[in-house]
Amino acid sequence: MVAQPEQHLAILLAELRREGRQQSGLVEALVPPDQDTAYRIATQVAASLGWAHAGWKVAATKTEMQRALRTNSPIYGRVFAPFVYRSPAALTFATLVHPIAECEYVIELGADLPPRSRPYTQAEVREAVKSISPGIEVAQCRFTTDANFPPLTAILADGSGSGCVVMGEPIPAWQDRNIADQEIVLRVDGTDRRRGSAREALEHPLVPLTWLANELSRTGIGLRAGEIFSSGTCTGMLRARPGETHVADFGAFGEVRVDFSS
Repeated sequence: MVAQPEQHLAILLAELRREGRQQSGLVEALVPPDQDTAYRIATQVAASLGWAHAGWKVAATKTEMQRALRTNSPIYGRVFAPFVYRSPAALTFATLVHPIAECEYVIELGADLPPRSRPYTQAEVREAVKSISPGIEVAQCRFTTDANFPPLTAILADGSGSGCVVMGEPIPAWQDRNIADQEIVLRVDGTDRRRGSAREALEHPLVPLTWLANELSRTGIGLRAGEIFSSGTCTGMLRARPGETHVADFGAFGEVRVDFSS
């Protein structure tokens, strides 16, 4: 039987997502006591929403971000199909909650990685990848960033701040391209605002994907062919504002554009 606080938090988070709103803080009794409980609540939220599942996102792939988020490992959340877009995308700002733009590689799986007793190697995960595309994640959190911001476990229950994912065109022959060292620039209304690379942020998109494959294997969920995976920011986070146009320039790999219409 699911504990009552878990049920109450799952209902609240599903409500906030459906209504597209945030709230300040969370009463202590509803804060999940640990990460496993938080992820279990996130599963209940997804079931309550009934939205089609598209895939997953990972964040806090490196020590600096983990320290900032008060965790000792990466974190993950579900991505829902109604919020996956192809570039160029136009998002209505009024429907978003405190949107944060992050330049990320987005992977599509071409084969299942089901739960099993032994860990997956990066080579095995690589074989399961169908494509890698440049992308922008528009992260959103159901809790306002204020003095009452709740502990990390509440954020995990909220899908680790999952929101929208905008995908560019797949990178041709990605296996032979230097994805790790490709410079990425995030421009807002034509002005450079953030830059970075996969190597600086997460080594290579396959590194967090391998971590997730093993984490979801451990919890009995696994990964499936057709799912997408947003691999973590390569350029840091930048709050989007109404009327802005964000362009993620992945150099030879193409651009991804998001218009935040007011």
